[in-house]
Amino acid sequence: MEREKFDIIHLHEPMAPILPLCVLEFSQSINVGTFHASYARQHLYRFAHPIIKRWQQRLHGSIAVSPAARRYVNNTFPGEYEIIPNGIDFDHFSTNAAPLPQYRDGKLNILFVGRLEKRKGLRYLLEAYSRLKWEQPNIRLIVVGPGDPDKESYRIMSSHNLQDVEFVGRVSYPDLPRYYASADIFCSPATGAESFGIVLLEAMAAGKPVVASDIEGFRGVMTDGEQGLLVPKKDSDSLAGALGTLALNPELRAKLGAQGNRTAESYRWEVVASRVEKYYKTCLKEANSSSDASTSTRTI
Repeated sequence: MEREKFDIIHLHEPMAPILPLCVLEFSQSINVGTFHASYARQHLYRFAHPIIKRWQQRLHGSIAVSPAARRYVNNTFPGEYEIIPNGIDFDHFSTNAAPLPQYRDGKLNILFVGRLEKRKGLRYLLEAYSRLKWEQPNIRLIVVGPGDPDKESYRIMSSHNLQDVEFVGRVSYPDLPRYYASADIFCSPATGAESFGIVLLEAMAAGKPVVASDIEGFRGVMTDGEQGLLVPKKDSDSLAGALGTLALNPELRAKLGAQGNRTAESYRWEVVASRVEKYYKTCLKEANSSSDASTSTRTI
């Protein structure tokens, strides 16, 4: 930092130890922080608040990626937060990627993308799928993401003897659009702690209808009935009903997918980056004005 003398240093999760706090301690630049996290409880920030407050005050500008992220940080560190969402590589997902041939056998494909951890809600999707499979046997569930299913997910698959559930594991970024292209419906049954819905936007960019939990972070990027369907979290019956509705209605799938594609285009990195750059200039201007005022006062 001393060698380069940056005009601006942009930190993500600036209150997270250890590197961001070290940067804030020694930075002589304009410091801009982006806050991503959103949890139901405030214990992480509140526990550390007395210690890290001094570093928070060294920020010249603060960005929250969504209203959910702003609510979470503002409860502990009240202030002005500019909401600038995460961006996506729209063209990467919206171009006509070739569907994977093994999924072009006439079955309707439901896609899940995410880490296989509890808060992603896979167990509720498996429960919903087990109900739907009895009514519509010609469906398949594709699970993409690192990790292993939890014990409850294994129990559900075993007790229902679920068929046509494929765990793909981690998929490379270049190959991921082919999975979206292979899907008929995208589903994210997350139970919370989501400040944003990047996977929702990726699916929307690919023109796929979305079924997702009705949680704050997801409501920031989609509206029920416009880009897909929102259902109460941890409600397998409602999840099965929404998936079943879309499975039986290709016209509705096409309509919601097209509307989602238009929505996702506003999250292009080109659009988001220009907003970030504009905010940089605002922070620079305000910091320079403050510095000029301070110098003038000292002179007087």
